Amino acid sequence: MEFSAKQIAAFIQGEIIGNEDVTVHTFAKIEEGIPGAISFLGNPKYTSYIYNTQSSIVLVNRDFVADREVNATLIKVENAYESLAKLLNLYEMSKPKKQGIDSLAYVAPTAKIGENAYVGPFAYIGENAVIGDNSLIYPHTYVGDGASIGKGCTIYSNVNIYHDCRIGNECILHSGVVIGADGFGFAPTAEGYEKIPQIGIVIIKDKVEVGANTCIDRATMGATVVHEGVKLDNLIQVAHNDEVGAHTVMAAQSGIAGSTKVGEWCMIGGQAGLAGHAKIGDKVGIAGQSGVPGNVASGSQIMGSPSFDAKKFFKASVAFKRLPEIYTEVNALRKEINELKKQLNK
Repeated sequence: MEFSAKQIAAFIQGEIIGNEDVTVHTFAKIEEGIPGAISFLGNPKYTSYIYNTQSSIVLVNRDFVADREVNATLIKVENAYESLAKLLNLYEMSKPKKQGIDSLAYVAPTAKIGENAYVGPFAYIGENAVIGDNSLIYPHTYVGDGASIGKGCTIYSNVNIYHDCRIGNECILHSGVVIGADGFGFAPTAEGYEKIPQIGIVIIKDKVEVGANTCIDRATMGATVVHEGVKLDNLIQVAHNDEVGAHTVMAAQSGIAGSTKVGEWCMIGGQAGLAGHAKIGDKVGIAGQSGVPGNVASGSQIMGSPSFDAKKFFKASVAFKRLPEIYTEVNALRKEINELKKQLNK
């Protein structure tokens, strides 16, 4: 499918600089541009590529000013990266969608499958499970008894959604995701650890995306809740009875221990760990590999293990790098002081 610069500019409300009739049929990075491709320039570090890219169209921010000739047609927009995201979504939506129930799938007699939904081969849909309209259930996925999946969801291969868990509308769950496995609950006894039954569920609200091999555990009682618009990277652990606020993002290998509440619009870096029973406020930034032992106020920016204010951390890290030098200086000063004491005592 081809689109002209004129059509693209109309869709993203951009200003064309160059040939409005040039067409594109694919996407490419600006440094790897080819004829017939559209690229974008969002990071100033890549500005040099715009002068020799082979891409036919390049999206640029409105404040971009070329200091020499550019061969590609430019489309100026408020935010080149956001405009590219809109075009990629349009491209994705234009692809044909699978529909129907494959003959090799198992669908329980009491399950409800919505209109235009797809259930791939070797998928399992349990008793009283619900699959919403236009949702895609790819092969080898398991949807347990009583589980529900909303409209327009994409559930990739080898996802496991345990019994009674609820997935909202327009969610994406990537391969290997496990929703609703038992929380890590054991009571110590004289004979060992006795398992505490985990009788709660997981509730995932609308427009949540969960990366490959991420696990969200069911609650001991009640629900583990992931609110609207949350984006979870690959290999993340969300433990029992956690609550993740709307539009929070978490990078790979981060984890939240049980019964912790994370606020809205938080950003959690890779390999960060949050202790249990903590309350994290709204719009908190947690740097990668931070260890968060307790509550964090809204608007805080923290890092380190144990974590503390990011600005103080940077100052402390400067001092930390100088510790060997400071140690040598302190020892030298100690010797000088001892010599002075000896002389004074004489």
